[in-house]
Amino acid sequence: MTDKGEAHFSQALLLRGLWLDCDSWAPDREPKAALFMKQVDLKIIILGSLGVGKTSLLHQYVHSKFYEDYQTTLGASVLSKIITVDNSAVKLQIWDTGGQERFRSVVSTFYKGSDGCVLAFDVTDRESFEALEGWRQDILDKTSSRDPGFPFVVLGNKIDLNDRQVSSSDASSWCEDRNLPYLEVSARDNINVDQAFHTVARHALIQCKEGAVSYMTDSIKLKPEKEGKKKKKKCCS
Repeated sequence: MTDKGEAHFSQALLLRGLWLDCDSWAPDREPKAALFMKQVDLKIIILGSLGVGKTSLLHQYVHSKFYEDYQTTLGASVLSKIITVDNSAVKLQIWDTGGQERFRSVVSTFYKGSDGCVLAFDVTDRESFEALEGWRQDILDKTSSRDPGFPFVVLGNKIDLNDRQVSSSDASSWCEDRNLPYLEVSARDNINVDQAFHTVARHALIQCKEGAVSYMTDSIKLKPEKEGKKKKKKCCS
């Protein structure tokens, strides 16, 4: 690789918070020894219908606080938190989005650049559960995240309430059909909230690492073709 090529590649990795020692990397062995993690910035977006508790979950996770009343989120609000995932420093930039249908087109403009998604529903509201597929398809359709491995975690919130309309088995079955992790949470009682965000962060970090290694594999030409061996273009008949 030329000095110019190395600089371009290194810059691309540093923009994602990754540094890969190209000199010690070889395609026939695991790159773990060569992959050194700096702080990685990940954008996580929370989607779900109005009133499912997206803002409550976010504030419980970031500030360890729960309030009975929140103003309805219009558009999106953003909070950040630095955590450690698999011995790597990760800065989560978490986007809390409005769930009103009339703001759906506005919310979709915030999807760009997302590294992972939290899909939330209210276990006491059947309609919010049935809306999950629409939210999932919306982010997959309107971003470049068509890869079935795009990091999601599904959260069934408000398990502290008694008037449940969505059973754990129904929610688990829906998630298993789509190969999505599912957690039942309570923003009020702080049940499984940290675990939920850690789960999506870990999956997003894995995708980030794989993307960096894939970029390197595609970018480095190990055996440049000699000038004299280049194939000649066929003339038109």
